[in-house]
Amino acid sequence: MLRFAPSPTGDMTLSDLRIALLNYLAAKERGEPFLVRMDDLDKSNVIEGKDTEIMQILEKFAITHDQVYHQSEHLRIYQTLALRLIEEEKAFVCTCDPKQRSCSGSCETMETADYLKLKESGEPFVVRIKRPNETIGFTDLFRGETQTPAQQIEAFTILHTDATPTPDFATACDDMLSDISLVIRDEKHLAHTPKQECIKRILGYDKETVYLHLPAILDEKGEEIILLSLLAQGFIPDAIINALITLSCENTPQEIFYLPEAVTWFSLERVTGERNTLDMERLREINCEHLRSMDDKLLSTLFSFADADIGRLAKLYLDEAVTINELAARIRPILAPKRFEGEWEAPMRQIQQVLIDAPMFETFEELAAYVTGQTGLSGEDLATPLRLLLTGEPSGPKLASLYPYIRSYLLEVIS
Repeated sequence: MLRFAPSPTGDMTLSDLRIALLNYLAAKERGEPFLVRMDDLDKSNVIEGKDTEIMQILEKFAITHDQVYHQSEHLRIYQTLALRLIEEEKAFVCTCDPKQRSCSGSCETMETADYLKLKESGEPFVVRIKRPNETIGFTDLFRGETQTPAQQIEAFTILHTDATPTPDFATACDDMLSDISLVIRDEKHLAHTPKQECIKRILGYDKETVYLHLPAILDEKGEEIILLSLLAQGFIPDAIINALITLSCENTPQEIFYLPEAVTWFSLERVTGERNTLDMERLREINCEHLRSMDDKLLSTLFSFADADIGRLAKLYLDEAVTINELAARIRPILAPKRFEGEWEAPMRQIQQVLIDAPMFETFEELAAYVTGQTGLSGEDLATPLRLLLTGEPSGPKLASLYPYIRSYLLEVIS
């Protein structure tokens, strides 16, 4: 089984989405289940509703899962496992300052009577795991075999004074209980891996867990990228996924693709950790191509329509506008009330009145000829005010190309 384990303590980043995506793809490649686990034990920093938001984002990006749970649901399990380790003398109660990285040494020699007295006294204590007796090794697919000598691992805390587990203990227990075979996660967790492997071994888990630690994806300023900000800018999920997989994998069979296609050819062997800066210009290009290939009617729904002609109209602007927001900024003026002002006000009003009383024309050429015949306007004197009346902008695609898609809205357009 593979897992994505976000913490609902902040906004989901592009790095988080990549971790979820690669775990999902690797699970598909290996024929294993995919689990979403909310690491929500840091109650002081958990943001209400953020877990729901994360699940909604995964759904928006079509990253499906086989199981989901919150670590807060497993408190009793963690406490039971810690108690078992105490009973097996693999962990011990410690009254030293919990802020200390390790115990002073005397706590490890406590006997049962000492524990009972401590419990009756109400003095705060933590539970620490004993130092391992052997080197802790694990395999990282990028870094190879990593060995941590036993003496470098202190007797670290596994339960806090309030009996809640430390992140390392909870993570190790859950990975063990879920039988996680491969962990793909941010490289900021790399330093915690020896402790988590140590916990699993002391608990008796002998299956190998392989790791893949990836660098965070940064913008050109070296900062993390908030995922919702990309969506707010008008980048669509299909394009973001395409860009993420391209950034993360070498030799993709296609430049433009969709998640179901990637599932068919994805391989862990393609994954690289060498690229971690998002190329915004490339994302814009990819977004443009996905908008271009989108179903016309579906595209129109992004602008609150259900009309394939509006989708086709939007695609005419893809040479100059490559996000939903940029397209909306081009389409909105076409259907918005027009501004009658400046040097073109008079001819615009003249053309407007002619078109209000005119019959429906099949082609733009027929419409332009009719307007010329009724007003005497031609050349620039016709082209500019007519464009302003039809689009609300002084430039853009050829009116002959636009007209077939706005013809049925003409009276609304020229209002």
